[in-house]
Amino acid sequence: MSVSPARSSGAGTAAAPRPNAVVAVLALAGIVVSLMQTLVIPIVPELPKLLDASASDAAWAVTATLLAAAVATPVVGRLGDMLGKRRMLLLSLVLLVAGSVVCALSDTLVPMVVGRAMQGLSAAVIPLGISIMRDELPAERLAGATAMMSASLGVGGALGLPAAALIADNLDWHMLFWLSGALGAVALVLILALVPESSVRTGGRFDLLGGLGIAAGLVSLLLAVSKGGDWGWTSGTTLGLFAAGVLILLVWGWWELRTPQPLVDLRTTARRQVLFTNLASVAIGFSMFAMSLVLPQLLQLPEATGYGLGRSLLTTGLVMAPAGLVMMAFAPVSAKISKSRGPKVTLMIGALIVAAGYGLNIVLMSEVWHLVLVSCVISGGIGFAYGAMPALIMSAVPASETAAANSLNTLMRSIGTSVASAIAGVVLAQMTIDFGGFALPSENAFKVVMAIGAGAALLACLIASFIPRHRPAAGPAHPAPDAGAGARTASVR
Repeated sequence: MSVSPARSSGAGTAAAPRPNAVVAVLALAGIVVSLMQTLVIPIVPELPKLLDASASDAAWAVTATLLAAAVATPVVGRLGDMLGKRRMLLLSLVLLVAGSVVCALSDTLVPMVVGRAMQGLSAAVIPLGISIMRDELPAERLAGATAMMSASLGVGGALGLPAAALIADNLDWHMLFWLSGALGAVALVLILALVPESSVRTGGRFDLLGGLGIAAGLVSLLLAVSKGGDWGWTSGTTLGLFAAGVLILLVWGWWELRTPQPLVDLRTTARRQVLFTNLASVAIGFSMFAMSLVLPQLLQLPEATGYGLGRSLLTTGLVMAPAGLVMMAFAPVSAKISKSRGPKVTLMIGALIVAAGYGLNIVLMSEVWHLVLVSCVISGGIGFAYGAMPALIMSAVPASETAAANSLNTLMRSIGTSVASAIAGVVLAQMTIDFGGFALPSENAFKVVMAIGAGAALLACLIASFIPRHRPAAGPAHPAPDAGAGARTASVR
C-alpha cells in the first residue's frame, strides 16, 4: 500500500490549523453523536404506542442504530484513510442530520427505523476525529486532545439523558430528533469552517468484498446478541445467526489476509500492542455499559421493593449527569499519566478504578448520593481507560491507517457494550422477585451484574498488562512528503 504525498486538500482547508478550535469542534461533534444515542431512551417504553407497533417491532428503532453503527465504523474509518478523514466526518454528520429529520417527521415504524439506522451510520465520528487530531495537532497537544475526544462519548451520553427526559416530559417527542438534527447541523458548519482536511491518504481501491463480509458477519453476531433474549438463546434463529456470523468472519479474515488492499489490515491488528488494546477495549466497553443498565433501574424501581429509590426519569438523568463531566475532567489527568508513565499504565489504572467503583456499588446502593458517587468513580476510571486507548493504537500503527485502526478499536468497545446488554439482561430477567404480580429484578440480580462488571474491568487490567512497555506517542503525521511515510506503511506488509 502506498501513501500519497502530503498535499493540500483544496477548498475549505485551513493553511494553519488552530489547535484549540480543532479540539473544541471535534469534541463537540463527538458529544453530538453520543447525544443521538441517548436521546431516544426516555421514549423507548412509549414507542409501541407512538408508532402503532408491537413492542418487539418497536425495539428495532434501537437495534437498527446498533447494527448500522457496527457496520459503518470500520468501513467509514477505512474510507477516511483513503479519501480524507474530514470528508468522511462531514458525510457522517450529514447522515446524522438527515436521519434526525426523518425521525422527526415519522409517526410510523418504518421511517423511524430508517432514520435511526441513518443516525447510527454517524458512529465513526469519534475515531475519525481522533485520527484528524493525530494528523493536525502538535505532538505536545495530542495526548490531551485525544483523551478529550474519547471523553466526549461519556459527556454526550450523560448529559443527553436528563435533557431528553425534560423534553419528553414537557414537549412533543419529535422535538428530541429536531434537537439532534440542529446540533448535528451546528457541528457540521463548525467543521467546515475550522477543521482542515488531513493530507495523509492511503489512496488505492476500497475492499468492497471485505466491507460486505464484515457487515454480514457483524450484523449476524450482533443481531443474535441483541435479540437473543426475545427469540430465545437456544432458538434456531439465534444459534443460526451465531454460527453464520462466526463462519462469515472466518472467511472474511481469510480474504483480508490475501487481498492486496484490505479493509482491515489484520497483520497490523495482530501486533501485540494493537491486539491486547482491542481485547481490553471489549472488557472496558462491557464495564461501562453495565453501569448504564444497573444504576437507572435502581433509581427508578419502587421504594416498596426495599432497594429501589422510586425516582423519576428526569431525576435519574440528573443523577447520572455528573458522571460525564467527571470523564471530561479526568481527560487531562489521563493524558499527563500517559505522557509520564505510558498509556499502558493509564489503561490499567482506569480499569482498576472501574473495578473499585463496582465493588463500592455492591455495598453502597441504598441512597441517591451512593449512586452519584459510584457513577462518578466508575466514569473516572472509564475516562482514564478511554483516554489511553487511542494513544496505544496510534503509537502502534502507521499514520496512513490511523482512522481504520481507531475505528476498529471503537467497534471493539461497542461489541463489549452489546455483550454487556445481553448478559445483564439475562441476569436481571432470571433473578427476580414478585412485586404486585410483576416480576422485577431482585437486589441480588443487580449485585451479580455489578460483580460481573468488576470482573470485566479486572480482566481488562490483566489483558492490558500484556501490552508492551511505553513507547513515545506519535506526533503529527503531516510534515514532509519523504520516504518515511512509505517506509512506515511498507513495514506492515
